[in-house]
This record gives sequence, C-alpha cells and structure tokens, in this order.
Amino acid sequence: MTAPAPFGPLQFQLVLLRRMADHQPDLVEDARRGLGASLAEMRGANRRWQTMVRAPRGRGALRRYRSALGEPESSVRRVVGDLECDALLWRLPLWPDLRFEVMAGPGGAVWNEWLVRAPGAPAPGLRTVRDLRPWSCTVDEVARAFAPVRPMEGSAPTRWALALTDPVDRLPYVAEFTWGLLQRVLPGRV
Repeated sequence: MTAPAPFGPLQFQLVLLRRMADHQPDLVEDARRGLGASLAEMRGANRRWQTMVRAPRGRGALRRYRSALGEPESSVRRVVGDLECDALLWRLPLWPDLRFEVMAGPGGAVWNEWLVRAPGAPAPGLRTVRDLRPWSCTVDEVARAFAPVRPMEGSAPTRWALALTDPVDRLPYVAEFTWGLLQRVLPGRV
C-alpha cells in the first residue's frame, strides 16, 4: 500500500470546498474539477484534515496550518479590543483575490480562521442584497456594507451568519458564510 500524498495547499482547498458543497454544490463541482481532483480525493482530504484536527496528540491548530500551507505570505500584528494577535495570510490558487487568514493569539492559540479579501484586491460593490452573490464577498465586506448587522451562530464550526436589512426594500435577510465566504442569502429576521 502506498503512503498518502503529503497534505498541502491542494488538499486544504479541497477541505474548504467540502464544507461549501452543502450550499453551493455546482460551484464546488466546477472548482474541484478546476483543481483536477476527484470527488473521492475531496472526501479523502476532508477525512485526513478531520483526523488531524481531532488527533489527541496532534499538532496545534497554527502548526497544522503551517504544515499544510507552508509559511504565510504575510503576518500582521493586530489589536482586537485589549488583546494582541497575529493575522497570518496564505494565498490559495482557487481564490486569487482572497487570502486564508488565521488569527493567532499568545502561544499560537487560533482564534479565527477564514477567507478574507487580499490586501490591495478590489472589493465588490455591495449596495443591495441583489449584489450578494455566492462566493463574491466575505463576512467583513458584508458587515461593513450593510451595517449595522447582527452576527448569528452558524450551523457548523466553519460557518457564520449575519442578519441584515436591505437598504432598498427594508426587508430582513440572513447572509450565510462558510470559511468566511458568502454562500447564500435567505429571507430572515433581523
């Protein structure tokens, strides 16, 4: 039996896609094919990642990301409230205008992990809910464009939701995100 290929950026992108497939199967299918990976490879990458995450003596979360993605493209010190953290950014070929960001606190504890707009990349113009197309924007971009929003708990650890009001029709909506990338917008309550 041959050893599995090293877990690298391709496999990590497949992990992100696996969770997104619940809401956007067609986009995921196109992206998976574009990466040259089979459905079995996507499932296998996700299984390996989950095994690494749950391993009792496994690497810490930050070491796991460095192992899979290499050294970050950039690292920036940030202050969040009274706490300082490091924002580490990795380039992923599947989303050239985005970066995978890991917010790490003292001792390397990972506080947050998601896709964000790459520094210098143009953000989409978001004026109404009609501008919110799957995979077009990030949590932060929607939160700024539709402020004030109300953060909501997502349906899984890598999911977030924002309750917002469309400035034109004044109706409430819920924007759902996976790994920080918009997946869908539903009618909702704010």
